[in-house]
Amino acid sequence: MYEERFYRRISKPKELSCYEVVCKETDLFCCTGGDLGPLIKERVLFYRNQLEQYIRVCPPFMESLLPIDDDRLAPAIVREMISASAAVGVGPMATVAGAVAEFIGRDIAPLTEEFIIENGGDICLRTSTERTIQIFAGPSPFSERIGLKLPVSPHAYGVCTSSGTVGHSLSFGAADAVCVVGVSSLFADGLATYLGNIVKKKDDIAAAIEKGQFFPGVTGILIILGENLGAWGDLDIVEL
Repeated sequence: MYEERFYRRISKPKELSCYEVVCKETDLFCCTGGDLGPLIKERVLFYRNQLEQYIRVCPPFMESLLPIDDDRLAPAIVREMISASAAVGVGPMATVAGAVAEFIGRDIAPLTEEFIIENGGDICLRTSTERTIQIFAGPSPFSERIGLKLPVSPHAYGVCTSSGTVGHSLSFGAADAVCVVGVSSLFADGLATYLGNIVKKKDDIAAAIEKGQFFPGVTGILIILGENLGAWGDLDIVEL
């Protein structure tokens, strides 16, 4: 089912070339130094083919809500999804949006100083300019009124969000937004799903943050449930 990415109308850095790359269910919003659209589409097709082929021979990779065993013969994107999901405690497909964004980011990193690859709210980026990411949290009064100010970094990192009230992705929780910032968008995607499953009421926010902060490579967590907000880590939360 198609969902309009309305937030993309207000998130285009003027100094970068911004465009969409769409292939079946994969719908990327990309900002790069110059138009790398044709290359990105080719790489999307490459990774989608690997994932689709692997699902044909190993259906649990797509269907399982729990970690599955590693497969040394699987493609790199599959193995990293299996590894990250196992570390967190979710099924491999909980990391798929962040995985595609991260692998595309790795491919284009030598070609552009800055890039933003957004895949359904999961972002892999490298920036030489301070950026602010607006937080969309559905019916919460914080929605679109706060953002995360991201510092300049020579390395790519991930900002991934899970929600029990927004979008069609599976969540067993009720949080309006669980946002994880870390060194890997693939891992942050899976962790956001895991923490989102925990948050069913406001008292769960602190427990989820406590669980999430001990994973290596995680630098910040933001959780919103209605009028309740919890945060941990190196986050610069700003009013918009």
